[in-house]
Amino acid sequence: MSDTVLSVKNLSISFKNNSDSKTVLINSNFKIKRGTTLSLVGESGSGKSITSLALVSLLPLNASIVGSINFNGEELIGLSEIELQKIRGNKISFIFQEPMTSLNPLHTIEKQIGESLSFHQNLSGVEKTQKVVELLEKVKIPNAHTRLKDYPHQLSGGQKQRVMIAIALANKPDLLIADEPTTSLDVTIEKEIIDLLMEIKSTEKMSIIFITHNLRIVKQISDTVCVMQNGKIIEQGSTQEIFESPKSNYTKKLLNSSPKGFKKNNSKKISQILNVRNLKVWFPIKRGFLRRTKGFIKAVDQISFDLMEEETLGIVGESGSGKTSLALAILKLINSEGSITFQNQNLQNFKSRNLLTFRKNAQIIFQDPYGSLSPKMNIEAIVGEGLDVHEKISKSKRTEMILQILNEVGLDEDMITRYPHEFSGGQRQRIAIARALILKPKLLILDEPTSALDVSVQLQVINLLKTIQKKYSLSYIFISHDIALIKSVSDKIIIMKDGIIVESGETKSLFSKPKENYTKELIFSSNLK
Repeated sequence: MSDTVLSVKNLSISFKNNSDSKTVLINSNFKIKRGTTLSLVGESGSGKSITSLALVSLLPLNASIVGSINFNGEELIGLSEIELQKIRGNKISFIFQEPMTSLNPLHTIEKQIGESLSFHQNLSGVEKTQKVVELLEKVKIPNAHTRLKDYPHQLSGGQKQRVMIAIALANKPDLLIADEPTTSLDVTIEKEIIDLLMEIKSTEKMSIIFITHNLRIVKQISDTVCVMQNGKIIEQGSTQEIFESPKSNYTKKLLNSSPKGFKKNNSKKISQILNVRNLKVWFPIKRGFLRRTKGFIKAVDQISFDLMEEETLGIVGESGSGKTSLALAILKLINSEGSITFQNQNLQNFKSRNLLTFRKNAQIIFQDPYGSLSPKMNIEAIVGEGLDVHEKISKSKRTEMILQILNEVGLDEDMITRYPHEFSGGQRQRIAIARALILKPKLLILDEPTSALDVSVQLQVINLLKTIQKKYSLSYIFISHDIALIKSVSDKIIIMKDGIIVESGETKSLFSKPKENYTKELIFSSNLK
């Protein structure tokens, strides 16, 4: 058996639309050895996912493909659909970024894993069920036999991704293609999934093509790396070569985009802007015909902290830890108990009119800029919406202020008439920042503002936020599950779990001498120590 499981030569892909043709992949060449991991890295639109889909002819009908894809000595380009079906999900399997969209919400876990076994191994009945249980145990789903009749919505994010891995492994593939399989996962769950994949790779002698923009993971798991830009492989080599001696300027740029170090200390004498004491957000559990309260979900429980002017407070925790509920409570967008004092005023006593003034001074930027921007409004309307609510100014002054803030966030004036779908992810996030800043707030809450962005775009947004903070003396509450990012932008950090503060303190001291095991686990999982 050959040492090479997959060899790609001079692979080019173009899409035809009427009389136009757009090339999206240009003369790609790479190979992967049996039992090794090859990582494809690059920004969105670089050609990573297109390359993976081309390997088993999952491209749209308007795609044109030339070159060679040799898998285990067999040329895949030109095979019939029937021949390709014997390979897809069998000898070559996929794991995609978002398991919830890949799993059928109407089918049980047993049925979804069993479909591949039925198709490729002709298993049925008790034999198939037993195989499904074995696969769930292999991917370390606790009490596997009790989860067979569960539906996807009954599983956590990490469990859903484990089910996707079980489906991919059902027929013992020679090659596993993992397309951003950890992007939406918390850092501890991310580590669990990566460790699981590496363990299975070793035991099954399986090759992996790992597609990601997370260079920290690439460095950890890869044997070889291909760096892609604008449909071309611009550099490839061993992981050590790429990380220690990159040749391409683009590769160097990517490597320098990862968050590093600590935020510089602010020596300026500052005063307190926000004081939170014993904050509680409890959601009642109502059951029965009369909908009586039978208990509470403690989303946030007894949270206390201070925030100073020009200070950044980082809040870290897994999904469900209460981070976003805390942010919404501070902004008075959900009900809470306890004390919230903003600029020496207790918000809990505010009426609707007072809250309007407060919300001018406290703005939020969300994770998904596309979801938070109305597709029916142009950029002028989106950015100027806050002015329409809070300011009484002339039309010319309004336009002047909009153009000024767009310039400050690095957007051209001629973009004012365009709509959100016409912009990249990074540009949309700049629009969201402009919308928040135009009111000149004192507090900006950032809820996972860069998690959906490529590493280089992420760095641009972070640098922009740092510049704006200094210029306008802003205070930030920065929410993220990316502890490496939080480390680089925060003066103080709060670690949250199950609605409570597990540990808090100055960033440097928390990283140098973490006290709680959970904090140590987060730092270790992020490979920061």
